[in-house]
Amino acid sequence: MPGGLIAGAALAALFASPISTYDASIIVNPPPDKIVIEIATVNGSGCPAGTAAVAVAPDNTAFTVTYSDYLAQVGVGSKPTDFRKNCQLNLIVHVPQGFTYAIASADYRGYAKLESGASGTEKASYYFQGSSVTTPISHTFRGNYADNWQATDRVDVAAMVWAPCGEKRNFNINTELRVNAGSSDPSKTTSFMTMDSTDGDLNTIYHLAWKECPRS
Repeated sequence: MPGGLIAGAALAALFASPISTYDASIIVNPPPDKIVIEIATVNGSGCPAGTAAVAVAPDNTAFTVTYSDYLAQVGVGSKPTDFRKNCQLNLIVHVPQGFTYAIASADYRGYAKLESGASGTEKASYYFQGSSVTTPISHTFRGNYADNWQATDRVDVAAMVWAPCGEKRNFNINTELRVNAGSSDPSKTTSFMTMDSTDGDLNTIYHLAWKECPRS
């Protein structure tokens, strides 16, 4: 799929809360040179080829991932494998010279329709190529539920994983949606959960923290 990214003033409204408010003790002003992100590979049942895209905020404080076919479901009309969907994005991140970055927080959004007794779970983890995978963070929603959902992963300052200075390491994002029928009756009902952004409003936003690399 195309790796080029979108950046521009039209995206500014998606990033109304600058990451500089997260923790002023370590966050520096984002570098003036633009960060560029390309999708190296995309794999998973939740993101078939051509259904995931990345865009960088104009002020370098965040980037978004949008999906158009990320749906997990159980019940009428579902296949046995539909209860779980996942996506692994492998991103090439071109960082301005002299800076490094970390994921400070991530906002996940979507829509869920869960019958009484059913549940839906969103889970995510991140890691740099060659580094350990971060501990997955999960959020569970329980039926009866029929509404947009939102979940935020916030990383403690001490737990932030920074991109190695002076090295080219791809950044990996692993996400998963899982729907459990629970005590609902899947022979008569359908429960589903999406991380879908076909309307342009439901985006996954990754907020970046920045700092300068040590001078050699």
